Amino acid sequence: MIADPVRRGEALADFALATIPRLWQDLAEGARIPVDAAAPRHEWDCFALYACVRGLVAAGGFNRETGASIDAFHERVLGAWAAEHGDQDDPRRAMAAGRYSEYGAIGQDGGASGAASVERRLGEACARRLMACEGFSAAIGAGELAEMAGAIHEALSEGAAEAVRIAT
Repeated sequence: MIADPVRRGEALADFALATIPRLWQDLAEGARIPVDAAAPRHEWDCFALYACVRGLVAAGGFNRETGASIDAFHERVLGAWAAEHGDQDDPRRAMAAGRYSEYGAIGQDGGASGAASVERRLGEACARRLMACEGFSAAIGAGELAEMAGAIHEALSEGAAEAVRIAT
């Protein structure tokens, strides 16, 4: 694992920037969500960011260094998104804080119930958020969307943890 916490966060950001769009494609294609729908994509991006933070914490625990890694991670990812859209007020920046609070509460409440419960409940929360987006349409129901989102979230979290562990 990279010793420098800032560099560790930047390495995770590189992983996230390469992976999150591909996973959105997978989810959108599997659920037949319009790939270019901005609001659902923004919801997905916040959900995926949270998965990466979960992976970072799983890889190194939570301490002051992890906090610095998380800050560097967010700076790089949110900065890239803002630059991509030419907008320093990218809507995902404000949205992420609220979603982290929601998803974090699920993670904390679900710990005693086991990992499968957390995965399921996170997937359900994501599905609710996606389905509430203006203009949302999908070819699958809420239950199947929740299952897909939860499974992808868990895989992304595990992938992020592994990416951080093997980075040098």
